[in-house]
Amino acid sequence: MGALASAGLLIPLLGAAPSAGAPEQASTAGLQGAFASAAAEYHVPQSVLLGVSYLQSRWDAHGGAASVTGGYGPMHLTDARTAIANAPHHGEGKEDPRGDTSRPALPPKAKIPADSQLPARLKTLPRAAELTGRSAEQLRTDAAANVEGGAALLAAAQRGLGKPLSADPADWYGAIARFSGADDRATAASYANDVFAVMRDGERRVTDSGQRVTLAADRGLRTDPAQLRRMGLRKAAAGETECPRTVSCEWIPAPYEEFKDPQGNPDYGNHDLSDRPKSQSIDTIVIHDTEGRWEGVLNLVQDPTYVSWQYTLRSTDGHIAQHVKAKDVAWHAGNWYVNSKSIGLEHEGFLTAPDTWYTEAMYRSSARLVKYLAKKYDIPLDRQHILGHDNVQGTVTSTIPGMHTDPGPYWDWQHYFTLLGKPFKKTAGPKGGLVTVAPEYAKNRPEYTGCVKPGETCVPHGSTAVRVHTEPRDDAPLIKDIGKRPGGQDSTIDVNDTGPRLSTGQQYAVADRQGDWTAVWYLGQKAWFKNPRKQPTAVDAKGYVVTPKEGATEVPVYGRAYPEKEAYPAGVPVQTVSPLPYKILAGQRYVIGDKVPGEYFYSPTFDTAPHRVVRGKDMYYVIQYGHRVGYVRAADVRVVRSGS
Repeated sequence: MGALASAGLLIPLLGAAPSAGAPEQASTAGLQGAFASAAAEYHVPQSVLLGVSYLQSRWDAHGGAASVTGGYGPMHLTDARTAIANAPHHGEGKEDPRGDTSRPALPPKAKIPADSQLPARLKTLPRAAELTGRSAEQLRTDAAANVEGGAALLAAAQRGLGKPLSADPADWYGAIARFSGADDRATAASYANDVFAVMRDGERRVTDSGQRVTLAADRGLRTDPAQLRRMGLRKAAAGETECPRTVSCEWIPAPYEEFKDPQGNPDYGNHDLSDRPKSQSIDTIVIHDTEGRWEGVLNLVQDPTYVSWQYTLRSTDGHIAQHVKAKDVAWHAGNWYVNSKSIGLEHEGFLTAPDTWYTEAMYRSSARLVKYLAKKYDIPLDRQHILGHDNVQGTVTSTIPGMHTDPGPYWDWQHYFTLLGKPFKKTAGPKGGLVTVAPEYAKNRPEYTGCVKPGETCVPHGSTAVRVHTEPRDDAPLIKDIGKRPGGQDSTIDVNDTGPRLSTGQQYAVADRQGDWTAVWYLGQKAWFKNPRKQPTAVDAKGYVVTPKEGATEVPVYGRAYPEKEAYPAGVPVQTVSPLPYKILAGQRYVIGDKVPGEYFYSPTFDTAPHRVVRGKDMYYVIQYGHRVGYVRAADVRVVRSGS
């Protein structure tokens, strides 16, 4: 997240590691049978139990570790008190999320609520323990017990609504809505509708513990939304939200206010008024995680002296809050050029949580929002337009080490893009010249360190990241990122070290192949990664690439696409077009995203009258340079077809 700067201001919910003796295999054996047994014992239709669990966890147990909001097991029973712990922020705490030197960075002042104010939706596991007589430890680590706890909660919700424990799934609409923990009608309805959609369509998959689970389709299943009217839920203030009708969205505005800085000088925050897309195109959506829990994050975005983003998404039920209009520029990405042309989505979660995982409810809600925004602003659904915050480049050399690393290697990009209707697939033969990174998430489990303590190994977990080496062998050194580590230090397997890391959906030009190894052009060098036929980590693709123009031995890479100095009118300070320490050498190739004009949005004052969008004649290509995108001047390169 570009917004949160200090661990001392937040209370992260760290996923607790499984107990040393947790009987993972024994407890998850026969998971399908566990659903059947729990359904029979608590008189909950099995399809209801399976549908709710799928929306929470896709039936995965995660080895007894917690989700980003302190939820455990297939039913995502929440125990935030156990999961809460202080954790290091994934940035250095010194970055400027606005990413423009025309005004100083501001320290956060917001405070988060006391732990005693945790809402009921974050404390369902203790309640399930009361209802079942199971210990909290069992409910956290034993998948079958966890399913039993979920069944008990659903049955209690049904009785609390004064309804019989019916065998008809349609009679459980209200109980499902209550299970979500939502306190407003729109979110509760959206959650229940998603569960019913899962039950109608049916699902089947192999879980993270190797269990095959099936939910048969029930095409004729009906819903009874009228049940919500008797639940006393509040009506969320939709206000000025810009959201699709298929999600629950609430208007919680970020303030645009003028104030004095600590030295008594005029200042303002926490975003800039603009007139996009009329003034500038919106061409990028940036995916963040919050590094804080919902209530605290909402406090931060409502602090006029801090930073902002357009949307926040809640993990437990996918509820969305909008804070800044899409036409205005939020301060979230740490790169002013990207901020001025992007929309920022913050997802409740923590990058460094051991075995961190995000709920299906949040993935689905986010995907619907992104599809809506992409259609509205004509944004391509690919990984050079739908960026992680960890893919945003530093503006100048000095800012690279402090750039953020969320949502990190545990965000499931393949699943996310499948929900967007754009799964990553093979689109060419071996001579296509490109590869799309696409490891199988559950089976791709690279080792990471630093989730809890520096150097300490993280809990094994599925990942969307693939490491790159200097040579085609496992023990070869990792690729170095001279921007991230200017002192020449070696790259590491720390969870925050993005230097030697490809991410799912990113595309690179093939430089070489040897047996099970593939090399791509990456950070100005050949980068090798293991890509065996039996378990490939990338698939063949084709497209357009840039390479240095004829006669050039090297081409500079930039962190922003700013205009040439002649483009600036009087009264607007010229912004230096400063190259990064990166270069494209002769013979190397990098995949193109867009061709864009040099642009700079000048807005250093609360009064919008002097604001200007400066647009130059210089054109740039957006390229996939390393883990992060980069920019090259069109005049410095030539465009060719990959594979040619």
